[in-house]
Amino acid sequence: MPASQLPQRIDHDAPVFVISVAAHLAGMHPQTLRTYDRMGLVSPRRTAKRGRRYSARDVARLRLIQRLSQDEGINLEGIRRILSMQDDIEELHARIEQLTALLAAVQDASGARVFTADPLGGSISADGAGEHRSLSRDAP
Repeated sequence: MPASQLPQRIDHDAPVFVISVAAHLAGMHPQTLRTYDRMGLVSPRRTAKRGRRYSARDVARLRLIQRLSQDEGINLEGIRRILSMQDDIEELHARIEQLTALLAAVQDASGARVFTADPLGGSISADGAGEHRSLSRDAP
């Protein structure tokens, strides 16, 4: 394949490694990968015949599990919690990027300023200037 036909971006989520290769890359025994799959620490994709296929991201996760377990002395339940929090953080970062892009698109499309709620009841523009007024029923 000529270099011009090579993919421009490598997909780190592509399930390309069979269990023996993934185990070798992670420095683990294949049975350990099966155990981690059953425990939900790593979730490889499955082929039509139910064979496991690991991605580069899965292998990196396996290496992290190995380091946390062997070097840091963290038990598997602690590792599960760490990985869960790490996944949550990645999802939140992705959501922030989506919302930032959406906000930029809305601002570009409408040319309008974006206003947010002010705790004092007024409104605050994107530049921080705003009108402060009370929203109480007694106010004129």
